[in-house]
This record gives sequence, structure tokens and C-alpha cells, in this order.
Amino acid sequence: MDPYELLERIAGILENLHIPYLVTGSVAAMAFGEPRMTNDIDIVAAVGHEHVGGLLAAFPSGEFYISEDAIRDAVRRQTQFNIIHPASGMKIDVIIRTKTRFNDSRFSRIRRIKAGEGFEANFASPEDIILMKMKYYQEGGSEKHLRDISGILKISGPEIDRDYVAFWAETLGLTDVWNLVLNGIAKRNK
Repeated sequence: MDPYELLERIAGILENLHIPYLVTGSVAAMAFGEPRMTNDIDIVAAVGHEHVGGLLAAFPSGEFYISEDAIRDAVRRQTQFNIIHPASGMKIDVIIRTKTRFNDSRFSRIRRIKAGEGFEANFASPEDIILMKMKYYQEGGSEKHLRDISGILKISGPEIDRDYVAFWAETLGLTDVWNLVLNGIAKRNK
């Protein structure tokens, strides 16, 4: 199973279960930027306890690893759980949607885009992907997040609402990272 087959499956399941979701992380960054290798799909979803049975039924244990306890714990604690496809080594990180102003904004800006052959899925906007990549960079320092941001700005740059990014960067305490990104762009353009 390749990443797009897995994405099609999870998107279809979430939609069938009427669970609001958005694709984020590296898969979303590639949708608006440059391709790179990844073995996971990050999805923010409004999963509740009422969805547990449907998720378990949709991902049979002979083909996937999914833990009922992990789902219930993630919903209770507002964290995340994993769905693993052992045969391919692919993993879905399902991040439980929390009620914050930023998440409300992200979900109001969902982009429905063609994700693979014959299917569409809900993706975070490129601006929101940039903001989350900046947050992950700030938390862990991994350069891959800056490369993803650079790729988005290179491919989708003219379409990016930089005022929106600047507003949320300030609100989320990411202004230093945003300035680092902008300084990197300025240096490359000299």
C-alpha cells in the first residue's frame, strides 16, 4: 500500500463516519510544495468516543494495527493515536482536534484538493501547514520542517497569505521562526 492509497482509505473512512478532518504534515506540505520521502500521514480529526467502533471496523486487525485503548485514551486526553499498516510500514498519526481559535481557523480554511488518482481529500491550507511546520521546528529543531516550508514558499509562494502567517506566528509565539524563514528567503534571493 503506497501513501496515496492509505490516504484515500483514511479520508474515505473519516468522511463515511462524518468525522471532520484535515491532512497536515509532510503529505500536506508536498501537496503545496516539493516532494520528499515520508512513511506517515498526519491527520487532525474530530474523533470522539462515538467513532471508536467505526474506526476499529474500518481497519481490520488482520491488515492494520489499531488499538481501541489508544483511541479512547487519545480522545480523553486530546492527544493522538496511530494506525499502522505493517505490510507497507506506513503509519497514520491521527491527532485529535482540540477546540482552539487556531484550530477553528485551520478547519475554516480547509482546501479540498485532488490527492491521488480519482479521489479528493481535505487538506490544511498552505499557510496553516507553514505555521505548524514552524511550531514543530521550534519544538524540535529539525531542519526538515524548514525545508518543507521553503518548498511550499518556492512552489506556492505567490498564493501564500503572508499577513495571515505573520498574525498567527505572533499569536502562537512563532515570530522568531517566521523571521528566520523570511531571512532565509531574502538570502537566497540575493
